[in-house]
Amino acid sequence: MREDSRPPASLLGAALLCRCPRCGEGALYDGVLAVAARCRDCGLDLRAQDAGDGPAVFVILVLGALVVLLAFLVQATVAPPVWVHLLLWPVVVSAGAVLMLRVFKAGLIALQFRHRALGGDTAA
Repeated sequence: MREDSRPPASLLGAALLCRCPRCGEGALYDGVLAVAARCRDCGLDLRAQDAGDGPAVFVILVLGALVVLLAFLVQATVAPPVWVHLLLWPVVVSAGAVLMLRVFKAGLIALQFRHRALGGDTAA
């Protein structure tokens, strides 16, 4: 197994843009939340990565607190009927969960790569 001489990509950039943790160029995901088998640019093997439940826990805590705060603010300022809350918040939670989960999962994968905790062959 050979080591790549390039410095790893920026953690923040890899997380926010959902890019490869090694080169920062290739897309990390093949689908919405499915991690690609390999980076298309540098060939990093991503099959053995395991973000586990960490990203989901952070998303639940952060998004849950944010949505509850926003629901209270909407109710206090606008006081809409209950049906508005029943239509609004499931959409906000669903979209927010997917978007945040992509970023948090990409960030955790980038951290694993940075600290050499990413399983599998890291050679191109």
